[in-house]
Amino acid sequence: MSKGVLVDLTKCIGCGSCTVACKMYNENKWIEDRQPTSGENAKLADENWTVIKTVTVEKEDKAVWRYVKEQCFHCIDPACASACFAKAFQKTPAGPVVYYPDLCVGCRYCMVACPFDIPKYEWEKSLPYVTKCMMCSSRVEEGQSPACVAVCPTQALVFGERQTLLEKARETITNNPEYVQHIYGEKEVGGTEWLYISDVPFEQLGFKTGLTEKPLSSYTSDFMKYTPIAGATWAVILGGIAMFNHRKDKVSRDEQSHQHLEHNQNSTDEETRRSE
Repeated sequence: MSKGVLVDLTKCIGCGSCTVACKMYNENKWIEDRQPTSGENAKLADENWTVIKTVTVEKEDKAVWRYVKEQCFHCIDPACASACFAKAFQKTPAGPVVYYPDLCVGCRYCMVACPFDIPKYEWEKSLPYVTKCMMCSSRVEEGQSPACVAVCPTQALVFGERQTLLEKARETITNNPEYVQHIYGEKEVGGTEWLYISDVPFEQLGFKTGLTEKPLSSYTSDFMKYTPIAGATWAVILGGIAMFNHRKDKVSRDEQSHQHLEHNQNSTDEETRRSE
């Protein structure tokens, strides 16, 4: 059976331990000036595979904070995988949806297909890849929890078999009427490995609601029959981009070398004039 994570938003204190663990485990950079990992402006980005977003909501006529952990939902039937003709996205039996950059051609169909807007692109790199949370797949394969779950101090994140987590979530919201009577991720787009329960309506927390319960992969099948042609086209385009970037770097290095030689020559001429 596949593994998943149950997120109880009533227990999250916004400490950010999960974001730190994610950065350390995946060796991602900290770029807080434009890619904050916490606060109201927190956002997923090429170096941010998970963030804790602070959301202010009204509850019982009072303004309260809720901290929402965001990352890939790891769909049971992922649209990103079905849209990727290069097979760079693959769903594993253990649960994680894994991305293989060596197979990626940079078409970004995955970004269009994802209903949660999860995959991000390394726009600032000359040869960019797509990035996203991979649920620490190597740890999960060994029966260990993802790094973010392992460091959560309040048990807001619980790792286990998806079916067991669903039973736990149902018991929690049934026995506690203050919870919203809905498990986010149970049925959305065919179901996801990451499940959420909350005491505040999900739409107020920024979750995408009103999603179909049908896996989105079923909508991509007709489109994908045209991808062999697209794949060949992209291979030519990306090959050209790679050659252009290589040429641009070489020209830049040659210009710097030429400028360095000119500077040295000017310095030598100046010293000669002074000695005369």
